[in-house]
Amino acid sequence: MTDYVPGHGDESYSVRHYDLSIDYRLDGNRLTGRATITAVADQFLGTLALDLHGLNVSKVTVNGRAPAKFNHRGSRLEVRLVKPLEVGEEFTVVIGYHGHPVPVPGVYGDAGWEELKDGVIVASQPHGAPSWFPCNDRPSDKAAYLISVNAPSDYRVVANGTLVSTRRHASTVTWVYEQPEPMAAYLATVQIGRYQVYELEAAVPMTVMIPPARVREVERAFGRQPHMLDVFTRLFGDYPYPSYSVVVTDDELEIPLEAQGLSIFGSNFLTDSWGAERLIAHELSHQWFGNCLTIADWKDIWLHEGFACYAEWLWSEHSSRDTADVHARTHWDRLDALPQNLVLGDP
Repeated sequence: MTDYVPGHGDESYSVRHYDLSIDYRLDGNRLTGRATITAVADQFLGTLALDLHGLNVSKVTVNGRAPAKFNHRGSRLEVRLVKPLEVGEEFTVVIGYHGHPVPVPGVYGDAGWEELKDGVIVASQPHGAPSWFPCNDRPSDKAAYLISVNAPSDYRVVANGTLVSTRRHASTVTWVYEQPEPMAAYLATVQIGRYQVYELEAAVPMTVMIPPARVREVERAFGRQPHMLDVFTRLFGDYPYPSYSVVVTDDELEIPLEAQGLSIFGSNFLTDSWGAERLIAHELSHQWFGNCLTIADWKDIWLHEGFACYAEWLWSEHSSRDTADVHARTHWDRLDALPQNLVLGDP
């Protein structure tokens, strides 16, 4: 089998909960973090491997004690345990780390923590989660999260889950989000920007985080999103999370991207064109196909994207445009007209 994301993930243990506490300064792109990871051994475990890229590890403890040794090279943190763990044994790892986060390079391009003109975007699919926290970076290992981010007070922090508290300090605000529903590491995200909250009237709480100067454009681009939610709920079942948010960056982005419970769009998608509308439907549908139901291995990513593309066609049909059948035949004909010189390998 092809290893789509080589060097990531460890199948010898599974994470149950991430508690991430981060202090971030936009001036100089400086991050200081503390990750408390609760996990269980799936195999007899003498050495623990985690993924962390481009940041410096200052301290590691396992069940409250210093390990025999830890070594951080490249994007891999290896922790040798004083006492091996038996199968089924639960343990807690606490990691202190700091540095200047950067995207993780990969075969399919860079992914992860990235500075905007004025803020931060985290787009981790498929291998970017280690750019901002130590993790077991494989899609089959889903865990609950508590994400706390302290940032300058004139910025809003958006992360996965429900905002449970904000604490104001002299010049910063600490934002705390809780995501109890299991989530793969690549779907964990933090967005930092000068955003205004715009609420859409929908069956579940639905918000758009947008630069204040762009607020008038929200309804034109995202006004149909509540109807999309109604259509997909009838077709796919109940929406799987308590709320749904969209973050619109002031920067233009080549493509939008979903995270669990939210999606990220560039300002270039603030239009009522079908090209933008279908992608709004596409990213919303990923909450069912990709986030609630998640692949075990990256070789099957076409299941996430295939269902989301099909959801575009279903939305087209249910909004009185071309039927799914017409879309399918159109795309078939387009592919059939291309040179038939590709051999399907893996998957």
